[in-house]
Amino acid sequence: MDLKELAANALAQNKKAALLFGAAGAALLGFGLGYKYMRKPEKAVRVGVVSQIVIHPLKSGKAVPVSFAECQKMGLKSGELEDRHWLVVTEEGNMVTGRQEPRLVLVSLSCRGGHAYLNGPDMEELKFPVKQPDNPILNCRVFSKDIQGRDCGDKASHWLTSYFGDEKTFRLVHFEPDMKPRRPAESEPLFPKFEVAYPDYGPVMLLSEASVKDLSSKLDQEVTTERFRPSIVIGDCEPFDEDSWEEIQIGSVRLQRVMSCGRCIMTTVDPETGMMSRKEPLETLKSYRLCKPSEKHLYKMAPLFGQLHTVKKTGILHVGDEVYKITR
Repeated sequence: MDLKELAANALAQNKKAALLFGAAGAALLGFGLGYKYMRKPEKAVRVGVVSQIVIHPLKSGKAVPVSFAECQKMGLKSGELEDRHWLVVTEEGNMVTGRQEPRLVLVSLSCRGGHAYLNGPDMEELKFPVKQPDNPILNCRVFSKDIQGRDCGDKASHWLTSYFGDEKTFRLVHFEPDMKPRRPAESEPLFPKFEVAYPDYGPVMLLSEASVKDLSSKLDQEVTTERFRPSIVIGDCEPFDEDSWEEIQIGSVRLQRVMSCGRCIMTTVDPETGMMSRKEPLETLKSYRLCKPSEKHLYKMAPLFGQLHTVKKTGILHVGDEVYKITR
């Protein structure tokens, strides 16, 4: 075969290959376009407005209202404050919350200029560095899940132990960025995968003002949203509308509902006094907010109040942002 024949055969083979790949590419493109147009378009329906954004830097500690916050995969962040990234533990590393020490709800933790500040009733303010790399990392337990925390030092430990006035020793730990977070939903394969630091369950908890007002109308004494420790409070909607929002858009942030928030004795701690009644509003919630029989494996006898969400798309939230329910 001479040079001309070789060249002619090579050209023919290239043309065949080009036609083959061109046809395959067109088929793939057609499939992609078909899939795109077969998908139901999203519809955004306005359902409310953000009335409060709240960060709880210390688990079970005092709330910090903010006008805007970053909504990250693991929850809200405002400046140096990250939601539930600080935790009180026993010497054995077991978590301590308002369930065991109700007066913890009166303790505030703030951060500025690389320092953390602890404040509480009848206590002097304690200032200490946020970063203390020479302090040990403690192995802690949060709802039977292992998680680490950087010990915040003996001064913080003495402050907490003195505040609670107990014979036990308490320590404060901080969750740092390079630590492994918890996966509280691992046992539920149908739930979306998400990670948290020290929250009970979801990275974002959403509750409406109307739901709290509905509950208050059934009580002898009104309660506020603060008692239920939400991340985002929604106004301009009907009671319990939030139960049906499977996916919502707030500004650039996209949230996906994971499950309802099952309530416990923590709701009976008054955020203003740190006193636990062990009765209301939990008993009233149980009278009309229990789950369906098919969901008892999830919630047992805990009444449902508020919704836990995971973060599908991060961004910035502002008080006053409109909330849209996404449907397809």
